[in-house]
Amino acid sequence: MSKVVVVGDTFVSSDTLKKAATLMALPEPVEIVCLEWRSDDSLEEFQRNLKLIEQTGPEALATSPEIMEEITDADFLFVHLAPIPRKVVEAAKNLKLIGTCRGGVEHLDITAAKEKMIPIIHVIRNAEPVADYTIGLIYTVTRNIALSHAEVMKGRWAKKFPNDSYRTTLPNQVVGLVGLGHIGKMVAKRLNALGVKVIVYDPFIDQEKVKKSELDVYFTSIEELFREADIVSLHMRVTSETENLIDENLLAMMKPSAYLINTARPGLLVKAAFIDVLKKQKIVGAAIDVIWEEPLALNDPLLELDNLIITSHIAGDTVDAIPNSPFLLAQTVREYLKAGESEFLI
Repeated sequence: MSKVVVVGDTFVSSDTLKKAATLMALPEPVEIVCLEWRSDDSLEEFQRNLKLIEQTGPEALATSPEIMEEITDADFLFVHLAPIPRKVVEAAKNLKLIGTCRGGVEHLDITAAKEKMIPIIHVIRNAEPVADYTIGLIYTVTRNIALSHAEVMKGRWAKKFPNDSYRTTLPNQVVGLVGLGHIGKMVAKRLNALGVKVIVYDPFIDQEKVKKSELDVYFTSIEELFREADIVSLHMRVTSETENLIDENLLAMMKPSAYLINTARPGLLVKAAFIDVLKKQKIVGAAIDVIWEEPLALNDPLLELDNLIITSHIAGDTVDAIPNSPFLLAQTVREYLKAGESEFLI
């Protein structure tokens, strides 16, 4: 018998996860145990908890006693946001797979799972929305869409902007993608369709496999990318290897006419260095959907920058992204169990 533990929350119920688990082609017979984690949280509480976990990891919030009890003899564990710290992984005697129906895995102790050789499957539930939004931010900041709107709403018919000396069409610019994971590939595909040259830095993927695909991208070092790109867009997860990757040294390599886009994680960027290059106009502009502290404090120095577009972490927010995510996870797990490998395997 396969014992499956599913843990729901405010956004994804255990009943939905249970339905998804029945579609995974797990070894029969299957017993599914449904648990809930903070499922009564309000939207505001949920978002605060999400931010806390993203910043500090799975130890940030208490683990349900029910999870500790049921995990001991579980074969499979599927969650949305419920934190799975080391103590849960170590208590699992039979665990063969952990699955989460979101892209970020900050709520899972990856190191503990790897030590016990427990594979983790995640899904990029909002890859399409984030890829679309990234293109939107590129147009917004390079063509002053948001800045012009803000001025018009104040009764001013603005014609002058910080990037006046550099405004051009997108196909005339080189876009550098830092990270070519699922979202990065979708952004690259969209840019290819728009006739834009795309250069890429990603030391974690199989470059030869990408070169044989339909994507038209050019791999380079991260230093060369920051020197050559007119627009740099970030698409990496935050790990011990990537945290604060984009520092003052890399930012100093950017052209004065360049833009930086971040729809990934704020932890990729050194905040002080980012503010400095914008404040001193060492780069012409930036657009970010993720910030270091949410919501943005009224005295945050980011608000003093007139060449920065900030949106409220909404790149992945579409009506279908979260509801469909358990079933995307089900499809991914089923394919993994059949093939023994997956691009979503951690």
